[in-house]
Amino acid sequence: MTHDTRPIQVRTGLDFQLDDRIPRHWNGGDPYKTRFFDAMSLTFPIGERYFITTVRAYKDRITDPQLLQEVKDFTRQEGQHGMVHTRFNDMLEQQGQDVAWTQRFLDAKFRWQLSSWSKSFNLAYTTAAEHLTAMMCTTFFERAEIVEPFDPRIRAMYAWHSVEEVEHKAVCFDVLTKVAKAGYFTRVAALLYFSVEYTLGNWYMVNRMLKSDGFGFWKRMGMLARGAWWLYKPGGVFMPAAGFYLSYFKPGFHPWQHQEMGTYGAWLETFERTGDPIAAAQSLTAAAAAR
Repeated sequence: MTHDTRPIQVRTGLDFQLDDRIPRHWNGGDPYKTRFFDAMSLTFPIGERYFITTVRAYKDRITDPQLLQEVKDFTRQEGQHGMVHTRFNDMLEQQGQDVAWTQRFLDAKFRWQLSSWSKSFNLAYTTAAEHLTAMMCTTFFERAEIVEPFDPRIRAMYAWHSVEEVEHKAVCFDVLTKVAKAGYFTRVAALLYFSVEYTLGNWYMVNRMLKSDGFGFWKRMGMLARGAWWLYKPGGVFMPAAGFYLSYFKPGFHPWQHQEMGTYGAWLETFERTGDPIAAAQSLTAAAAAR
């Protein structure tokens, strides 16, 4: 087994102050950049539940006691993520977003996947999602210019989520390869599928949310075009992370080959000293700016 020195810590009772004081467009006043992250949050409560289900399907076959404990801790972390993002999504619903429709759609989608796909491909889908999540943690929180415009409370929520994703990033991969014995093709096919599906789904949900904000068709098209340039231009949000994404296609890949999120230590030190996720996120952003 491959293990890292970062233990999986389950942190409960964190107060992110998610209330009506948070601006509608909390990401520097930019509607597209705000709704890009809000659309991500909409997927988390149902998605985290699905992830837990796909890993638990192999729980009885795990013989390594450390991996078994990691699965338990992964489950508890993901459960906390779902609870916090449910509270955040409730705030979005109060803004007039149709959160209930999104949750019904995702629930039906994941129920279909669980009933129609093999256990190993469901787990491979989860593992692919974990790889993309770890990549985004690196992208967002090692580059201060991306997260500095966030409202401090939202930055704290996403920083906490990112830190814990880094802590458990190899759990699903180890269950997939060591317990489910899934091969290279299954692992890579799931990543390709998830990459296309998630990208299209995010664009669809962002457009839907901007429409609920009252923006007309052509206004939304302009926002989406500028958003695409922000995300995919040379030096933009995702292009510098292309190597991280492509590493998954190496036959000998393992998640701990990436030592991403060098700002992890800054977050952890501040949080353990203060217990304040908002202060910890500020320390993380300051560390990223100093790199």
